[in-house]
Amino acid sequence: MKRIDDAIKKIVRSKTYFEKIPTVIYPDSSEASSAIADKIADLIREKAKSGRNAVLGLATGSTPVAVYDELIRLHEEEGLSFKNVVTFNLDEYYPIDPDSLQSYVRFMKEHLFDHIDIPAGQIHIPDGSVSEEDVFEYCEKYEERIREAGGIDIQLLGIGRTGHIGFNEPGSRPDSETRLITLDKVTRKDAASDFFGEEYVPRRAITMGVGTILEARQIILMAWGEGKAAMIREAVEGEIRESIPATYLQKHHNTVVVIDEAASEKLMRIHTPWLVGRCEWTPKQVRKAVVWLCDKVDKPILKLTDENYNEHGMADLITEQGPAYNINIRVFNELQHTITGWPGGKPDSDDTYRPERKEPFPKRAIIFSPHPDDDVISMGGTLIRLVDQGHEVHIAYQTSGNIAVFDDDVVRFSDFVIDYSEAFGMKEQTAEKLFRKVNQFLKDKQPGQIDSPEVKMIKGLIRRGEAKAGGRYCGVPDENMHFMEMPFYETGKVKKNPLSDEDIRITAELLRKVKPQQVYAAGDLSDPHGTHRVCLKAIFEALDVVKDDDWAKDCWVWLYRGAWQEWDVNEIEMAVPLSPLELKRKRRAIFKHQSQKDRPLFPGTDEREFWQRSEDRNRGTAETYDKLGLAEYEAIEGFVRYHF
Repeated sequence: MKRIDDAIKKIVRSKTYFEKIPTVIYPDSSEASSAIADKIADLIREKAKSGRNAVLGLATGSTPVAVYDELIRLHEEEGLSFKNVVTFNLDEYYPIDPDSLQSYVRFMKEHLFDHIDIPAGQIHIPDGSVSEEDVFEYCEKYEERIREAGGIDIQLLGIGRTGHIGFNEPGSRPDSETRLITLDKVTRKDAASDFFGEEYVPRRAITMGVGTILEARQIILMAWGEGKAAMIREAVEGEIRESIPATYLQKHHNTVVVIDEAASEKLMRIHTPWLVGRCEWTPKQVRKAVVWLCDKVDKPILKLTDENYNEHGMADLITEQGPAYNINIRVFNELQHTITGWPGGKPDSDDTYRPERKEPFPKRAIIFSPHPDDDVISMGGTLIRLVDQGHEVHIAYQTSGNIAVFDDDVVRFSDFVIDYSEAFGMKEQTAEKLFRKVNQFLKDKQPGQIDSPEVKMIKGLIRRGEAKAGGRYCGVPDENMHFMEMPFYETGKVKKNPLSDEDIRITAELLRKVKPQQVYAAGDLSDPHGTHRVCLKAIFEALDVVKDDDWAKDCWVWLYRGAWQEWDVNEIEMAVPLSPLELKRKRRAIFKHQSQKDRPLFPGTDEREFWQRSEDRNRGTAETYDKLGLAEYEAIEGFVRYHF
């Protein structure tokens, strides 16, 4: 694992002059979080040697959780003491009770403070319960406490979709101090899942100001995942402007941005390295550059000229591998060979240039679906195609999806059972009593309150019934639908437990039961709630467990996307075209998930319904293939192969 300070020295010597803040890229968020925790630990130990306090500015949200996990590990396993640590948290919702499920006081206790030896008097978190008439004075005292502690040594930051740092929304001044602010609509929408509905998200918050943050001796801005890539590009390479408060960090003398590869994908040195300096022209890089160039000059691949390459920073490629005609033909053929109407392989045919092998045929395929509708949303057309072509298709629903059901749907089902019991003279039966109890709970339920076990069960059964209906519509028999109910998910809250050995065991056991020749898994890591990421990790770790089994040696893994984001065309290794009729069948399969129709409980940042997102992305992929000069299709589902 590279240390942050060493990485910064290399960055300064490298050609990253488009980046106005030193930016360190790690392979994944886990390694990046460990590096940040190590830097914090070094500071704590160094200060302890001289009898001084280390003053930390801390952030909340999903981004710093792994950092806190590693700090806890260092405390428990390596004896790192926090007795000389003073902390100041960035922000807190207002108004909110400190014991509330969504309060940052509770968050910090659960994720860090309850697991280390920091004295309670050295912890400072904005108080969301202070009276409104006292807020101004309270904020002034918060600033005073920071000064009395000697200022912040390291300030941790995440970045919001509006470019906010802390809760400093667009329009925040660079000299602003701790204050009460009104949250941006986008920020409230992003927080809706934590509060079980946007209407329950507080409209205001107390936050450290931009000026307060910029007074820290060092600032570490963290970001993970594709969903943060666009805003990271703005913060690191864009102009300083009030509309994106994170750009103010460019003024700070000692800020470092620490991100994973997914969050780096829109930085110029990653997205278009040929515009930054010399790059290694691997086949993958060539394909990416050619697709980019086609979009830039609005030409299909076979019409690109030497001049097009030279005028757009790709003269080195022409010199090394040109002329343009040779490069064009090669990339065109590569993309052409990704297209197949036989996702399970075409029998009795030459498969030299096909993405999937022809044998064995038919195949056993298992489609892992993180939520009960991801299978049909993201690859419903391919699923239907596999069934139609005679393959043995299994669907593994990894989680119950029970938190994504409205209470109204539970009441509707409860009323049905109660009315049914009364109509057939079955009153006072166990089911009737249960559902009356459920209805009473929901009447008394407070905003943000965790569902009772009975309500969670009913919500899970609603999602299960919809999944069965969708699977049956696609032609998958009931016995081939597997409901895994992975333990990490079953918390009743948006916040889930860490992936456990039991989750991996369940996954490996199912793989060994089915013995598939094809595995389809969700590589859609932009899922804002993290469930897709955890489910994919479980599959990867389970595959590592079973990799020496005889059947596993002939198993191929394909990653799909679609619910939150689509693969770029240059990444796609198998493109499955869909006809207008197949796209309609896919839509009908999605419609079987009625609880997610019209307005799902957790829609994320996209206003469209899931079926609309899916169709738009599938059509967009087909349109891109068409613009590149390939065959014109109604829609295309894309897949990337994972080698294990």
